[in-house]
Amino acid sequence: MTERKMAEMQKKPALRLLFLISTPKLAAKASEQLAAENVPMQHLFRAHGTASSEIMDMLGLGSTEKTVLMSMMPKRYADKMIVRLRRQLQLGSVNSGVAFTIAISGCGAKMTRLIETLDEQDAPLGAEPEGKTMTENRYAMILAIVDQGYSEDVMCAARGAGATGGTVFNTRSVSGEAVGKFWGASVQEVREVVMILAEKEYRLPIIKAIEQQCGVSSPAHGVALSLPVDAAAGLG
Repeated sequence: MTERKMAEMQKKPALRLLFLISTPKLAAKASEQLAAENVPMQHLFRAHGTASSEIMDMLGLGSTEKTVLMSMMPKRYADKMIVRLRRQLQLGSVNSGVAFTIAISGCGAKMTRLIETLDEQDAPLGAEPEGKTMTENRYAMILAIVDQGYSEDVMCAARGAGATGGTVFNTRSVSGEAVGKFWGASVQEVREVVMILAEKEYRLPIIKAIEQQCGVSSPAHGVALSLPVDAAAGLG
């Protein structure tokens, strides 16, 4: 690798996917905030919560109807935006939600250039004392993808391994015939994705429990994976 290419790689910003799981009203407010800050990409999709009423009240997720907002931005900007969202949406209070970021390794050149403009803007807010706004490196995001109708089975298994709740949304499978043969049966076109935020110590037990009850060889035809959470607000 030439010195020029190495220098170009070092200039690339550290990128993050920012997720917000909240009520439709608060998610719309957050979306307006991102648009006002000229964030070039955001996606919103409908979901519903799975936690019991007691757990939902504890986490500030008072309704089962949820909206998931996803956006991509530089890490420095994401860290400050998650502080702003925590303040404006009062994340962690009753019927609010949670926000967290996940590291990504890169994206297309044009999108990268758009995202880089965010770092050229003034930061949305100054940093607050560490530990009061964000929880770093304590959590993981677990994704379980199963046939439609098996999300409750996933959560039953996950709760037994330490999970407190999750968020479910639908997706469409575009797998080929070879994947169906691997499962030993046809995989449903409509699938359910269960998103679970859990402390790192519960990550492997939760994944193992999901695989045992809803794995590839089960009627759910499920797969489970985890991603490290970079920072979070509204938890704990």
